[in-house]
Amino acid sequence: MTTIGAAALALACVGTPIAAAGARVERPKPVRVVAPERFVVGVGAQAAPIPLFASDTGSPARHDVVRVVIVVHGLNRNASGYFDAAMKARDTAGQDAARTLVLAPQFLATDDIAAHRLPATLLHWPWNRWASGEPASGPLPISPFEVLDELLRQFADPAAFPALKQVVVAGHSAGGQLVQRYAVVGHGDEVLTRRGVAVRYVVADPSSYLYFGAQRPFKVPAPCPARDRWRYGLAGGVPRYVTLDATALEQRYVRRDVVYLLGEADTDPNHPALDRSCAALAQGPERHARGLAYFATLQARDGASLRHRVVEVPGIGHDGERLFTSEAAVRVLFREQN
Repeated sequence: MTTIGAAALALACVGTPIAAAGARVERPKPVRVVAPERFVVGVGAQAAPIPLFASDTGSPARHDVVRVVIVVHGLNRNASGYFDAAMKARDTAGQDAARTLVLAPQFLATDDIAAHRLPATLLHWPWNRWASGEPASGPLPISPFEVLDELLRQFADPAAFPALKQVVVAGHSAGGQLVQRYAVVGHGDEVLTRRGVAVRYVVADPSSYLYFGAQRPFKVPAPCPARDRWRYGLAGGVPRYVTLDATALEQRYVRRDVVYLLGEADTDPNHPALDRSCAALAQGPERHARGLAYFATLQARDGASLRHRVVEVPGIGHDGERLFTSEAAVRVLFREQN
C-alpha cells in the first residue's frame, strides 16, 4: 500500500457536474475528467493504482486531521463532481473544515482507459460492475471492497494521524450501492475501531440494497431467482472477498453506524438509471420507497440491535450535488460525531 503523501493532497481539481435528477442516461460514455492522483492498492506484483481526488489538509504531517470523508461517485464515474460537492459541503460545515480530509476514488471503466490513453496498469472495470463489488477486469482482479479496505487502513496509523476521531464513507446512487454492500461485508474499519476511531457509512439514494433472508417488502411475479442472490441477497453468487456467513454479517452490520440519506423527491419509478429488474422491484417501486422499506425490514428483523437511521431531505430528487450539499448531508458528513 502507498501512503497518500503531502504532494498528493495539494490538488487543483477541475470539476465535472453531477448528473441532475431526471437526466436521461444514454449509452455509457467515457468519463470527462480523470482524477490526477494515484492510490496504490496491494503490495508488490499484486498491486495496482486507482485514480483519486484528495483535498489539501494544510498540514504536510497531517497530524491535525480529525475527520476523513471518502465519497464514492455514481454510475457516470464523475468523481470530480462528487469531490467538488463534498468540498462545498465541508466549507459550509465551517468548524474544523481545514482539519477534514476529503477523498474521492474513481472506479474507471475499461473504455475510459482507451479514451484518455491511460496506462493499462490503472484499475478498471466493465462499466458499472464495480458498484456490486466485482473484481476489476485489469490489470489485477482487485475488488472495490479491497480498495475501500486500503483507503480506511491508510488512516489507522496513530503516528501519521494522531488526532483522527472519525472516518465517513459515503456514496450516492451506484456509489450508494457499493457503500451499502461494503458496510455489510467490509473489513477495513476493524483496525480503525480498535484504535478508537469512529466509522460511519452514509448510503445515499441507491437503486437497490443487499438484503438478509428471503423476506421482501413487495411482491413480484414469480419466478425471480436473482432476488436472493448477490447483489440483492446472500443466497448465491457471493464474492470471494466475503469471509463471514449471512448471520454473522447481519449481526455485525446492524451494529455499524449507518445513515440512509434519502431525497424525499427521489420517487420516479421510471428514472432511466433506476434498476427495474424483478429483484430490485421486490424492494420497492423507486429509490425513496426502497430506502424506507429496507430500513423498516431491518427494524422488524433486528429491533433494538439496529444502530441505523434514516435522514430524509425534502425537495431533492436523484441529484447528488444537491443532496450532498444539503444541510442534512453537511450534518451527517461533517458535523456529527458517532
